[in-house]
Amino acid sequence: MKILKSLFPLLLLCATLFGQTRDLGLGAFSNEHGAILLAVDAALVDFQLDRPYVMFILYMAAKSENQDIVVSRDSIVMVYQGQEYKMPSFKELRENYKGEIRDADFYRHLGKEGIISSWIRFYNFPSKSEFFPAETMGSSLAIDEASMYGFEGFRTKVYFKNPGLEKGEKATFIVRDKKDPKLSGSVEVVFK
Repeated sequence: MKILKSLFPLLLLCATLFGQTRDLGLGAFSNEHGAILLAVDAALVDFQLDRPYVMFILYMAAKSENQDIVVSRDSIVMVYQGQEYKMPSFKELRENYKGEIRDADFYRHLGKEGIISSWIRFYNFPSKSEFFPAETMGSSLAIDEASMYGFEGFRTKVYFKNPGLEKGEKATFIVRDKKDPKLSGSVEVVFK
């Protein structure tokens, strides 16, 4: 009984963090509950579960228009089968994976109707920079952190080393503010 009482707060926290995800269809998921609004487009991963690195498109914004949120590449994690994974460095991805341009081209041809039906339609996502820009002449700059304030969000490709993702399984993305980790958001993705 003592164990159950001690686990109850943890279970309540997990239900609060992870229980608010909406499946938007076409591989897109969103969550508006938390200090950081999150949406993930996992459509490409659904087609490429066998790749050594998997690409997601992540949309983030501050829920409160008066709060400045700063996220770094180290404050974004993917939780899969109870294990937390951080994104690879820009250098590691470039050295070990040569599919970034193909991924971006393939993603452009996928439907975006699911992701557009979420909260993101109310925010501006400037495309000046991202964590993993494609290696092309007109690509944006690679950055290590981004700021969100008011109705300005942040959209970026995020890559993770593939831990063995399989259809029907789930992964949770957690994003925390760099300065105050209590300011966070999460979204759960189901691979189809």
